[in-house]
Amino acid sequence: MTQVQTTISDKAPEPVGAYPHSKRVGNLLFLSGVGPRKKGSKDIPGVTLDENRNITAYDIETQCHSVFENVKNILESSGATWGDLVDVTVYLTNMKKDFPTYNKLWAQYFATNPPCRTTIEVTALPTPIAIELKCIAVMKD
Repeated sequence: MTQVQTTISDKAPEPVGAYPHSKRVGNLLFLSGVGPRKKGSKDIPGVTLDENRNITAYDIETQCHSVFENVKNILESSGATWGDLVDVTVYLTNMKKDFPTYNKLWAQYFATNPPCRTTIEVTALPTPIAIELKCIAVMKD
């Protein structure tokens, strides 16, 4: 039987639902969707909300830096590294407006040996964020 290892990172924001940050099956590491929230708070870097928690303004660059940092922290808590990423699905809520900035930052964060990538526009994400990443890594033994 294949062993499954579950990780809840103490360096990443708490999950917004009943799911772990990652699961390792063999040498594959699957990360749950990761957004730009800060650990220990509902604050989202680069987002301005009104009294009903609706987005009134956001800075995609700030959110990208934060989500990449959260992914890195989950990878490290799970025993992997940034360089172990092999496939990333990126969800953006505004492809036309945000893709150029996100794509520029992606090229900086993955200057060498970038993982495969799929970028999808969605109408909304579970919290008031503009970007979420779903990642798969291959871990070295």
